[in-house]
Amino acid sequence: MKFSCEKYLLQNAISTASHAAAAKSTIPSLEGLLIEASEGSVTISGYDLKTGIRTRFSADVTESGAIVLNARLFGDIVRRMPDDILSFVSNDFLNITVSCGMSVFELIGTSAEDYPEMPVVDYQKSVLIPQNVMRSLISETIFAVSDNESRPIHTGSLFEIENNIITVVSVDGYRLAMRREEIENKEIDKSSFVIPGAALSEVEKIADDSDEPLKLTLGSRHVLFTIGETELISRRLEGEFLNYRQAIPQSAAYSVEIDRVSFMNSVERVSLMINDRLKSPVRCLFTDNKVRMQTITALGRATDECEMKGSVNDLEIGFNNHYLLDALKAAPADNLRVLLSSGISPCVIIPADGKENFLYMILPVRLKAGE
Repeated sequence: MKFSCEKYLLQNAISTASHAAAAKSTIPSLEGLLIEASEGSVTISGYDLKTGIRTRFSADVTESGAIVLNARLFGDIVRRMPDDILSFVSNDFLNITVSCGMSVFELIGTSAEDYPEMPVVDYQKSVLIPQNVMRSLISETIFAVSDNESRPIHTGSLFEIENNIITVVSVDGYRLAMRREEIENKEIDKSSFVIPGAALSEVEKIADDSDEPLKLTLGSRHVLFTIGETELISRRLEGEFLNYRQAIPQSAAYSVEIDRVSFMNSVERVSLMINDRLKSPVRCLFTDNKVRMQTITALGRATDECEMKGSVNDLEIGFNNHYLLDALKAAPADNLRVLLSSGISPCVIIPADGKENFLYMILPVRLKAGE
């Protein structure tokens, strides 16, 4: 195999595909990247048996071939090379020479025959989604994906597509995040599937903020994201996802309107008294036209308050500061409506303008008397 290309093209491809390479594996080839050269292009692939990423770029290929190189080492070498035309040569004995400018590295690769094949997605249906829309759907819900392997289905996000609406839901037992957007959908009448959070994190990194479409292809056991010259294949999670519609309260005793940034800044300030060793709930007292916040730990006491619109009969509720801040940071609106019922009932955050494009639900922390 022999090819040459701009160093930055190879570096970007390695960086993208390396996210799917296994950090440690009993199968050594999974810690590597599969490099394949054919007429006019080079393809770099990473695969950890759960998620696979394949990306392609243009190159001057004078001899086709395929080989596997350790992802970390190959990435470090290419990143350190000067910004110039890079040359890659391998022979039948798996000896590789990588050169750029005055820098030359000689390596030993692994046979491409030892690299496991990525699954083939048996096409069922597909949908085009603007990349910026997909990024927001993921980034504004993924924080609520569970890391508890005892319920594997909740380590991913639920995708529902019906008519021209796509809904993404994440839950972890303490909170729920839901985002909804309208898309142009001509092929999928109704579909529901769960994608692992790890795969969605990679999709978020690969997609950009443009309105260029990415293609989401559904298979019976896998999904395929096609983003420009990059493909990401992930298995679908099987199991019964939480019935989120039943979990969300249908009514609330109180409804108040609050500025997202002001509320978030106040919570961040009182959270300065909390750390990994000294934990404490953020005590929020909702009263007429304001919410008063307080935290108490061995470090001291912090209080703050934030204005709001609405009348509440002195309702005190405790929150995990991280859960509350995650929701406030993700919410794609400046003005929020907070729905409350009691100190032990879920708190629901929705847009104040009446749109139904997001909803966050947080379970409260039980407060002890005199705490």
